[in-house]
Amino acid sequence: MAEKIIMVADARAPALAVPDTLETPNGLLADALGRPLHDLRISVTDRCNFRCVYCMPKEVFDKDYAYLPHSALLNFEEIARVARLFVAHGVEKIRLTGGEPLLRKNLERLVEQLRAIETPSGRPLDLTLTTNGSLLAKKAQLLKDAGLDRVTVSLDAIDDAVFKRMNDVDFAVADVLAGIDAAHAAGLGPIKVNMVVKGGMNDDQILPMARHFKGTPAILRFIEYMDVGASNGWNMTEVVPSGEVVRRISAEMPLEPIGANYAGETAQRWRYVDGGGEVGMISSVTQAFCRDCSRIRLSTEGKLYTCLFATRGHDLRELLRAGRTDQEMQTAIARLWRARDDRYSETRTVNTAGLSPRAESAQKIEMSYIGG
Repeated sequence: MAEKIIMVADARAPALAVPDTLETPNGLLADALGRPLHDLRISVTDRCNFRCVYCMPKEVFDKDYAYLPHSALLNFEEIARVARLFVAHGVEKIRLTGGEPLLRKNLERLVEQLRAIETPSGRPLDLTLTTNGSLLAKKAQLLKDAGLDRVTVSLDAIDDAVFKRMNDVDFAVADVLAGIDAAHAAGLGPIKVNMVVKGGMNDDQILPMARHFKGTPAILRFIEYMDVGASNGWNMTEVVPSGEVVRRISAEMPLEPIGANYAGETAQRWRYVDGGGEVGMISSVTQAFCRDCSRIRLSTEGKLYTCLFATRGHDLRELLRAGRTDQEMQTAIARLWRARDDRYSETRTVNTAGLSPRAESAQKIEMSYIGG
């Protein structure tokens, strides 16, 4: 059995330092490499009801795994306050994630609070959520009514047997598809469907997935299997490059590249030549996009992470619960972002050819803890 890795990591997440000289946000904040702060990803729970082999493998996240106690989690009012701090610094997009965010009780109340936040220029936020779809059929209309704009749904196969092998809890494809239909009916679109491709396990589902979603309102995106965290046993030989995914699809259903919707978009966009919609390729391993990364992550217990592949966080909750002012926390956030020089995927991509089959984990934070 793999060694259990519990990445709560309080000892490695010191409180953010508050500089003596405070500043007022002006909506323009760039890191050490000139990248703006634009996206905030908020993990609302470290729990999930799936045991996907690339994220929360059952041999690590078993019945004895120690999840965070409820008292450690940021409450909705604290999350909304943090969101306002970041919006003042230029954040325009907020994504709710997990774990499985729909496991957080009454999540629609948080959506309502976030919906009330506007950018300094008075524009509404782009408010989205990523889910495994298991509870989406029940929650879609409530989320839409609360003000959610869009959802992204994870689905790693269209074949039931393959999908159940991936989620490892015997959850059926039909139930995820029902959630997608409910989200579409509620107006939570455009809906994106994410498929993590793991060679030898579900790569035979690339074409069946493309065929299923071609011509539908959903945008299917293929994600290269990434070395996130330290529990999934990542192996470079199991990565199916996005270029190979495009080749396989295009051989049957010709594709052509199209431009990005906005700077910093994670997926490279392709459309079907016959007008049957589009697909996306998220190529963190073979075609890193660090140079445009504008994302910061807030864990469910209030730690900030400046990279998905981070090995250490920065504790914002301590400042929140110590009664610090908004300006003090905004100044601390600005100092953290300006020092940011993360480019893990670029560095890894340069050395991809020389990677050993099983790369060093470096005790990276688990994706289920800080969100994908």
